Amino acid sequence: MKVRIGVGSLPLASGPGPGPELAELIEQLEAHGVDSLWLADTASAPTIDPIVGMAFAAGRTRSLKLGTGVLVLPGRNPALVAAQLASLAALAPRRILPAFGVRSVASAERDLFPAPDGARAALFDESLAVVRRLLTEDRVTHHGRFFHLDDASVAPLPPQPLDLWLGGRAPAGLQRIGRLADGWLGSVVTPAEAEDARSQIQQAAAEAGREIEEDHYGTNITVIPPGTTDAAAAAALARVARRRPDIDPALLVPHGWAATRDHVRRFVAVGLTKFVVRPAVPVVSWRGFLDQFTAELTGLETELST
Repeated sequence: MKVRIGVGSLPLASGPGPGPELAELIEQLEAHGVDSLWLADTASAPTIDPIVGMAFAAGRTRSLKLGTGVLVLPGRNPALVAAQLASLAALAPRRILPAFGVRSVASAERDLFPAPDGARAALFDESLAVVRRLLTEDRVTHHGRFFHLDDASVAPLPPQPLDLWLGGRAPAGLQRIGRLADGWLGSVVTPAEAEDARSQIQQAAAEAGREIEEDHYGTNITVIPPGTTDAAAAAALARVARRRPDIDPALLVPHGWAATRDHVRRFVAVGLTKFVVRPAVPVVSWRGFLDQFTAELTGLETELST
């Protein structure tokens, strides 16, 4: 199995830096040989829309993989999502990595992705089914609870089916991944929790008569970079604690690169092979962070791959 470590959205201390600054980040990722860039779906934050950002990056690179981390699917038209992904796959063959989520992690954005009361999970399931069919079938007729399509299509179809990954850690979400998805991208989980999640997904897949590839399990890792002030580190841990009040945030957020390498090794030991690393605090410069990332983590991919 090949271990791959990508980079998540990098907030700058001086601001998000859309435009020329984003171009510099993308070019540096390619130059550093980084596996992938994952763009968050945070519509209300001063960041680049993931679909727009992926298209921009696809046109400026030749090897960098591009993922969504994660794209909220309920509230979007799945036919349009499928058309966007098909276009991206045509522009950057074998480099598009879509990962979807049921809802935004930011409570302020919940209203941006509307769903009927009590039906968000059902809406997600049907949306994902529509996206998959449109990306793999020449013509699609679908009459479901939420969507109706007659002889619909998107073009060009990807020459090779896109793997559709899902986020989430709740039991219902893990069951859904086993039933419907091609991989799992976790978040704010410990290695022990990731091992349990992987087991639940595999069991759900087996019960559905499916199989998820062994190397299609991964997680986001938020890192406190060296040189972060104590106040900034404490604030970052407090943000994580609000998402996971049931666990010590220090178990979820490694402090420094040595701790990050150990963290990755523990995840690999329980079967995860794909990682998205992002700083827990705004960085002074993208170039500085990428220099550290490359020096500290790139060799780890080779060390841990079998």
